[in-house]
Amino acid sequence: MNTNKAITVFLADDHPLLRIGLRLSMEQRDDLELVGEAEEGFSAVEKIQATDPEVSLIDINMPGLSGIGVIRLLRKTNSKMIILVLSSYNDENYIQKAMAAGADGYVLKCIGINELGQVIKSFYAGTPILSPYLVNLTLADSTTLHEQHARLTLREKDVLRAVADGKGNKEISELLFISTETVKSHIKHIFKKLNVKNRVEAVKFAIENNLVG
Repeated sequence: MNTNKAITVFLADDHPLLRIGLRLSMEQRDDLELVGEAEEGFSAVEKIQATDPEVSLIDINMPGLSGIGVIRLLRKTNSKMIILVLSSYNDENYIQKAMAAGADGYVLKCIGINELGQVIKSFYAGTPILSPYLVNLTLADSTTLHEQHARLTLREKDVLRAVADGKGNKEISELLFISTETVKSHIKHIFKKLNVKNRVEAVKFAIENNLVG
């Protein structure tokens, strides 16, 4: 990944002052390039698909089509683009809906431009970052994390460790002396308990939260 070039960013938000402020701020930077803006959901989808930015900043509440709807439509055609929600609402319901729709992160609008730039660059590089203005959707709060850890049975943890080691279903069944159908069932339960969609996300979650050694 070329870290020397400017990261292309699209901004979808119905507040003109916020768009103007971010546009002017990004014009002063050489690491971020704003390639488009939209103030309404349907036009946001159309323009994002046309400009193909590397990162999209999406407001939750927009006229026409909500930010959640925008994210759902974009995810149907683009799995690689980084989508960050930019919202005034630190609300669990919004956060869960954004995560379910396919957002990569949830950023509060009280964030400063310099820290927003760091968040964008961190997601683009695929490296974790801590920020009081960021809710990382691959994680939950500490209470939820403990609950997720506790809900995994010992056998599910064994299966997760094997998945993290790169083993396939047949190898796991032979290693743990269980059928492949049982392995598939365990993996399905692991995905559900950790709120992940595939093996890559499960392993990423497990590593980030010390579930595998």
